[in-house]
Amino acid sequence: MDLILFLKAIILGMVEGLTEFAPISSTGHMIIVDDMWLQSKEFLTKYVANTFKVVIQLGSILAVVVVFWDRLIGLIGLKRKKGINSDEPQNRLRLSQVIVGLLPAGVLGVLFEDYIDEYLFSTETVLVGLVIGAFFMIFADFFSKKEATVKTVDQITYKQALTVGLIQCFSLWPGFSRSGSTISGGVLVGMSHRAAADFTFIMAVPIMAGASFLSLVKNWQYFSMDALPFFIVGFVSAFIFALLSIQFFLRMINRIKLIPFAIYRIVLAGVVYMVYF
Repeated sequence: MDLILFLKAIILGMVEGLTEFAPISSTGHMIIVDDMWLQSKEFLTKYVANTFKVVIQLGSILAVVVVFWDRLIGLIGLKRKKGINSDEPQNRLRLSQVIVGLLPAGVLGVLFEDYIDEYLFSTETVLVGLVIGAFFMIFADFFSKKEATVKTVDQITYKQALTVGLIQCFSLWPGFSRSGSTISGGVLVGMSHRAAADFTFIMAVPIMAGASFLSLVKNWQYFSMDALPFFIVGFVSAFIFALLSIQFFLRMINRIKLIPFAIYRIVLAGVVYMVYF
C-alpha cells in the first residue's frame, strides 16, 4: 500500500470516528476535510471513494455496538446485565420506542436520498448546516428544563421518542448533525443530556447500519479489490477513534452540555468560509 494512501485512510477514518457521534456533524467534517484537503476522488474513482466512506462509517457503528452491547441485546428481548445506565435489572426501553424515533428521518431519507446526494453534499451547504445547527443547540441549552425529568433512556415516553425523531429530520441537511439535532430535541422535551445522548447512539445503530447497507448494495459494482487495504485501514481507524470519542463524550456531556460544541461549529464554519471562499 502506498504510504500516502495509507495516511489518508487513517486520517479519514479518524475524522469519521471522532465526529460521527459528537454534535458537530461527521458528514460536514468529512466533506470539508476530503474536498478541501485530501481529495480522495483524485486517487480513487468517485464511486469507490463514496463506498470507502460507507465502509468507515461501519467502523463507527461497530464502536457503538461494543459500548452499548448490553443495552442493544436487551432491546431484542435477550437478558442484559444489571447496572447499565439504570438501577433496574431489566431493560425498560422498548424496541418499539426506538422504531418510533427512527421512522420520520428514515422515511424522509429514503424519499429524498437522491436529491440530498446530488444537491446538498457541498462545502457551502455544510457551512449553512453547521451554523444553523449550532444556534439550534444553543437554543436547546437555554430553553431546556433546569431539572431534567428523564434521567435515563428507560424513562423515555413514546411521545418524547417521536418528538426526537421528528427533530432528527433536520439532520438530513449535511452539516446539521444527527446527534446535535436529537440531543437538542431530547433536552427540549425534558431528557438529561446523557439520556438524550444514549438514545441518540442507540438509534444510530439501525439507521446507520441500514443506510450503510443500502449504499453498499447500490455501489457494490464499483467496489475495487485494489482498494481493499485502504478500506480495512480506514475501517479500523474509524472504529478505534469512535470508541474513544463515544466513551469520552458520554462521560462529559452532562457536565459541558451543548454550547461548547455549538461555539466550535460556528468558529469552524467561519474559518472554512474565509479559507474556502
